[in-house]
Formats: sequence, C-alpha cells, structure tokens
Amino acid sequence: RLPVPKLEDTIKRYLNAQKPLLNDEQFRKTEELAHAFEKGIGRELHEQLVAQDNQNKHTSYITGPWFDMYLKAREPVLLNFNPFMSFNPDPKPEYNDQLIRATNMTVSAIRFMKTFRAGYLEPEVFHLNPEKSDTEIFKKIIRFVPSSISWFGAYMVNAYPLDMSQYFRLFNSTRIPKLNKDELYTDEKAKHLLVLRNGNFYVFDVIDRDGNMLKPSEIQAHLKYILSDSSPAPAFPLGYLTSENRDTWASLRKNLLDNGNAEALQKVDSAIFCLSLDDFPIKDLVHLSHTMLHGDGANRWYDKSFSLIITKDGTAGINFEHSWGDGVAVLRFQNEVFKDSTTTPAISPQSQPASVDSSRAVQKLDFKLNDALKAGITKAKQTFDATVESLSLNMIQFQEGGKELLKQKKVSPDAVAQLAFQMAFLRQYDQTVATYESCSTAAFKHGRTETIRPASVHTKKCSEAFVKGLSKHSTEELQNLIVECSKYHGRLTKEAAMGQGFDRHLFSLRYLALSKGLPLPQFYQDQAYARLNHNIISTSTLVSPAVQLGGFGPVVADGFGVGYQVQDDWIGCNVSSYPARNGKEYLQCIHKSLEDIFNVLKGKKIGS
Repeated sequence: RLPVPKLEDTIKRYLNAQKPLLNDEQFRKTEELAHAFEKGIGRELHEQLVAQDNQNKHTSYITGPWFDMYLKAREPVLLNFNPFMSFNPDPKPEYNDQLIRATNMTVSAIRFMKTFRAGYLEPEVFHLNPEKSDTEIFKKIIRFVPSSISWFGAYMVNAYPLDMSQYFRLFNSTRIPKLNKDELYTDEKAKHLLVLRNGNFYVFDVIDRDGNMLKPSEIQAHLKYILSDSSPAPAFPLGYLTSENRDTWASLRKNLLDNGNAEALQKVDSAIFCLSLDDFPIKDLVHLSHTMLHGDGANRWYDKSFSLIITKDGTAGINFEHSWGDGVAVLRFQNEVFKDSTTTPAISPQSQPASVDSSRAVQKLDFKLNDALKAGITKAKQTFDATVESLSLNMIQFQEGGKELLKQKKVSPDAVAQLAFQMAFLRQYDQTVATYESCSTAAFKHGRTETIRPASVHTKKCSEAFVKGLSKHSTEELQNLIVECSKYHGRLTKEAAMGQGFDRHLFSLRYLALSKGLPLPQFYQDQAYARLNHNIISTSTLVSPAVQLGGFGPVVADGFGVGYQVQDDWIGCNVSSYPARNGKEYLQCIHKSLEDIFNVLKGKKIGS
C-alpha cells in the first residue's frame, strides 16, 4: 500500500524544495508557517488522513483526491492535460503504409485487450535484479504461488510487481463532460471501433457475437472503405467540442442529447478506442509533435481514454486523456502494440482485403445540429485555432553523449538532464523557478504519481558556478558540484518512487480540510506555496524501443513543457511554450548547458 509519509518528513522536504526559490526573509516566513502547520491544524489533518487511509485498505490515500483534481478541472483537456507519445516507424519501410499500419496496429491493440481481459497479460514488474528475477524459472515458480502472497515471493528476489488497476480504462472508455465535475465512463460490452477521418465519424464492429476478433482482412477492408470514402468534411465538425472548457462542453453535450443524438454519442463514448486517420504526411519532428499533441481539432475526440493517430505516410502516435491513468499504463500498451505489429503483423503489403460488403458493416454517424450547437462548434473552433496558434514546439538532439558516458563518470543521467534545465533557465532568465518532474508510484496499490522537485540548493549552486562564476572554479570543483547534484537528485527520485515525496501528502491534507468545510489553513495561503505549485518548468521523461518522442503542453501560461529522453549516446528534448516564454532560446541554453557539463565531466576546461 502507498504509505502516508510522516508529517515532519513532509515539512522538511517541502522546506528543502522552497529554499532555492526564496530569499532569506521569504524563507523565514514560509518556515514559520510550515512549523505552525506541523504543530497545529496540519497535525490534526494528518491524523485524520491516516485514520481514513486505515479504513480504506482497498485503495490508496491519493486515489480520491487525484481523480477529483483531474475531473473537477474546468480547463480544456487539450494542451492542459492530454500528452502524446509517437511510435517509431516500422523497421520494414513497406509496412509504414497508412492502411497496412492502421490494420496491423488495430489488430495488435485488440489482441492486447483480449489478452488483458482473459487474465493472460504478463504482470508489469520492476526488476531491480533482472538476472535473478526476470527469468523463465522464476516466472514458472511464482505462477503457482497464491496471489495473496506471491508479491512477497517477488520481493524476496528484488522484483516489484506494479499496480495495473488503471489498465481496464484503456478500452471502451471516455471522459464525459458534466457541470462542475466530469465522469469516467466504461462499457466493456461494446464491440465496435470508432474511426475518424476528415472530421467524419465511422463505427464498425471488430469483435463478433462470440467475442472473437474479426479477421484482419475484414478490418483491412473496412478501413480501406473509410479511407476511400469521398464524403466532404462536415461544415460543423463535432470534434472541436472536446477541446472546449469543460462546463461549456457539458452544456453543449446536454443540448446534443436533447437534440436526438443520444445513440450516436453512445457509439462514440463506448467504442473500444478511437482511430484517427489523417490525410497528410508528416514533414518533420516538429510537425509530428503538433499533429499528435493537438492536430487540426476536427479529426480528434480528445475525451477518449486514448486515440491512435495514423497519418497518410503511416506515422503513428497516441494522444491520451490523463484523468483515468498515467504514462506507465499507456506505455505498456504502446510497447506491446509496437512489438506485436512489427514482429508478427496480421497483414502484409501483399495481403488482399476480404471481399465483404463494408457499406453495410461500416456505419457513418450523423449528428443533428441546431443553431445553438452550430454556434458552439464555431466558437470552439475559433478558441482552438487561437490557442494552437499561440503554442510553440521546438526540439533538439544533443549528439555529444548520453547515458553511457554519464554512467561511466558515475553520475545519474536523469540528474544531468535536470541540471541542464536549471542551468539553461538561469542563463536565459537569471532565476531559479518551481520545477516539476513526474515519478510513477505504481509500485504501490492504486499508486499514481509523485513529484520530484529537481530545483534544489545544489542545482542552484552548480548552475550559478557554470553561468556566472566559471573563472572562480577549477574543473575539479565543477565536477564535484555536478556529483553533489547527482547524489541529491538520486535521493529525491528514490524517495518519490517509494511514496516519500511531499507534494501528494500536502495536496491530500488540503483536500481533506476543504472537504470537511474547514477554512483553508494559513500554510496553504502562503504566496510561496502558490509559487511552488505554479510549475514554470514541467518535465517528464520516457525511454522505450517503441517511442520516437513524447510531449505535452506547458502547465502554466508562462511555463515550458519539457519532454525528454536520455539515450545511450544522445539526449533529446521536446519543449512547448506560449508567447510569454521563448522555447527556441531555452533549448539553445539547454544545449549549451549540456555541452558544458559533458566537457567538465570529460575533464576539459570550458570558457564562458
């Protein structure tokens, strides 16, 4: 179970995270408020949280508050919450044809779903010592141990089974807009796929009456039929509504239902997943990011638990709604679909589609729109266009080294990437700001995520030495500063992964106070608390053989969204920003910072 940290540990960690962001006087004030909270109302709330947690052993203390945080948020899910991860191309170029790849990935996705539902999907396990635990013999033995104690057997060999309670929401699921708080909806009985092309909606069954998957050649035939449909794009594409403010969308949805569209919406909501087929090829990686993160707004349904997007040239990616689950569940799905569709593809370039009557099997959904709905869609499109217009996406690949060299020098690759983000911001804006790095707590029952706070007194000191004080430091001193940052970052990461961060704990105590109708404690009214939770640099990393790149929008108007990956011999960064910040310049500063750090680690003297 996810542990509730000790209150004194949380307060200590919180103050450590505040220290680099405040001057002495501000810090003294924040420290006073924190200690008063720890001794007073905070202690009472903490005791209530622990008691509540003990009464709800079937879940974790963060589950309720975290679902509420997502589902009560009224901002659009587009750019504010939905991230994307794009697939690597199929290693066999002729398989990157839109129809072939769409068929193969759809078949692999359904295979994954059927494997999962039948209880045959291999458990997600984190192996600390893979030589011992990631072996056939261990799997054979552990299979026969009753599930109530099998996790203990896994712990004995340093294998940690991860929580998979989110997986069921991957399929047949959608987020439904409601006034004040949205709902998650899942209908596992539905057998159809939703396909979007040119802003038009199509559905067809991919599972038959006996629960078996349709033949791949039939799925291919239906997709081919949709790709060759010459229907014009709708004048009022419904997809834009899912990019709206949630209350606005909730009212418009009620209007849709009242206007005779209940059956069509039900088809959309209950579909196994959404497959978006785009009619253009991808120009470059920036174009790829824009396509997968937001696209044109008409050929998307952002509320689906995930959408598989495939462009004209067979480039594929996933855009997912974030309230139901986190990156780990989607990444597992993505890894399996990539592996299955590339190593055992269901159809080949030589395959012929089945001779079936697709015009009967495929249903094109029609929506009845009144003037209010048309006006709502028009306004949603205007807002969408303006928002997307203001979004910049930029990226770099640092080619002068990666994981291998950093491990050789005994420093943490993730710590170095995060140090570079701090150093770059200092170089560009001359300040240290609130920074967020996401860390999964799936090692615990119903765990979600915890925050790593990469901006520390160590990164600040190191960044200042590199940016402002090079002449005062020898190469050896600079190396030592990097090592300090690495050690501290390693500790923070380990704490967060073990459920020993401070962010979720403080978040839950605040949620508890408000849910009990108590006045908000002074501690939470501190400007420094607000500033720490205004995450100007929001970061997330993933490395996978299936994923080419990932990204997300900035979480605040004056922020950066940094998706990054540290590969064996290069480091990639994908940065999103709005006009308040210059993402291109930030990336140049990141590149310069990485160059300096790598040169220092190699023992070279660097110039300013």
